[in-house]
Amino acid sequence: MRSRLPLGLMCLLATVLVQGCAPRARQSQEPAPLSSQLLATITAQTQMSSVGARQPDVQIVEYMDYNCPYCRAMAPDLHQLLQSDAHLQIIYKEWPILGDTSIYAARSALAASWQGKYLTAHDALIGTTRDLDQTSDVDAVLRAAGLDLTRLAADRDRHASQISALLARSETETQTAGIKGTPALLVGRRLVARSVSLSQLQSLVAEARADHR
Repeated sequence: MRSRLPLGLMCLLATVLVQGCAPRARQSQEPAPLSSQLLATITAQTQMSSVGARQPDVQIVEYMDYNCPYCRAMAPDLHQLLQSDAHLQIIYKEWPILGDTSIYAARSALAASWQGKYLTAHDALIGTTRDLDQTSDVDAVLRAAGLDLTRLAADRDRHASQISALLARSETETQTAGIKGTPALLVGRRLVARSVSLSQLQSLVAEARADHR
């Protein structure tokens, strides 16, 4: 595993302009509006990593990294928003940009889908207060959440090509949309490339709902 700066310092250096973690320099402006074609591509085939309404009137897509402190900080607000809105759906997009352990965590969470426990793995990893510096840290969090690690390892290998395709899809989508780091949210048709508060999330959902009418 390659060495890297502590996560707190890494993200502090990456947030001179806006809140978020980035593998490369950020721009101060929001990305350009998404085309209808790109929007359809991003929200297609969401069954593996979506939660909430099956027929939503508003979708939120989150590009996230389990080692991003801003993603972790925003997770309770997203959960609260989802619990209070029966017509909302959230789609999680694994985009591991903060090193090898982030990649391992993302692949493990996706592999948990074959146990029917993607959301269990996601909630455990995004909600942990433990530093995910080593793969053993990821395993410890998932074991405590009740996942079968033997089966998880087998599924991670057996479905490696499918998992790689999902991660490559996130990379392609973020590059096409001009996203530079995590977290990044697509709320309806609006792309927000930074962390936001619960009240801001509620406003964004209300705006997306109004646009949909």
